[in-house]
Order: sequence, then structure tokens, then C-alpha cells
Amino acid sequence: MSRTRVLFVGSMNGSRSQMAEALLNQLADDEFEAVSAGYRAGTLNPLAVKVMKEIGLDISGHTVKTAFDLYKQGMFFNYIIVLCDQTLEERGPIYPGHRDYIHWSTPDPDILWGTYRERLQIMREIRDSLQKRIEEWLAEQSTPARMAVVG
Repeated sequence: MSRTRVLFVGSMNGSRSQMAEALLNQLADDEFEAVSAGYRAGTLNPLAVKVMKEIGLDISGHTVKTAFDLYKQGMFFNYIIVLCDQTLEERGPIYPGHRDYIHWSTPDPDILWGTYRERLQIMREIRDSLQKRIEEWLAEQSTPARMAVVG
């Protein structure tokens, strides 16, 4: 049985989309394959790496990719979930051949201000929010196997 492919996209693939990719792959790896990309390539945010390690997920070896890179590789996705912050009118990538996108407006942690501890706490909140949304989304998919993963 082939897995359902999900692409999480953000502006630079440095934090939100990387965290969402790891979370979905951990929560439902048997039925879903998550990949992440950005509108443009940034750098992997060290705070994202740190908060994911806190919950046992190591994303330090992840590479930063653009949606166009994946398109050039011929990758197809069943779902594309855009994580750009709609309140800031943040620009997300368009994936050629796809018309339907799921939008989960998520604050951009790459523009955080404050002390290291304050930025770290905000990154934890974004991580936890993404995990909750992914769990809810999996429950909406409503197959018994997926419900067991979430429940």
C-alpha cells in the first residue's frame, strides 16, 4: 500500500515546515510520507532543531529545499499544506499542477524578536501548535488506522 504524500511549505523551509514534516512522519509514518520545502531556500533554524530534540526528534540533518526543487524532481503530493503567516501576507510557494492547498496560518519563527529564552519559548509554542493541528488533521482523515495513531 502506498503512503499518502504531504508537502508542508513555508517561506524559507527553515523551521515551521521542517518541524511539521518530522511531526507527521513520526505520528503517521505508516500511512503518510511528509516532505517540506519553501518558497526560497533559507537556513535551518537552530531553535527549531533544539525544540524538536526536546521531544525526541532530530531534524539537524535535514536539508533546506524549495518547492521548485521538488517539482523539478517530479515529486507529486496528495496534499500541500501551506504554513505561511497570512496575517503578515507572507508569500508561500505555488506548486505547479496543484490547485488545492490547505492553509494553516502559522507565525514565522524566523522573524522572532526577544531574548534567547523568549524566542525559544515561542518556537516551542509553534511546535506544539503544529503537533496539535497535525493530530486534528489526521483525525479528520477518519480511517480506523489513522484514528488509532492519534487516539
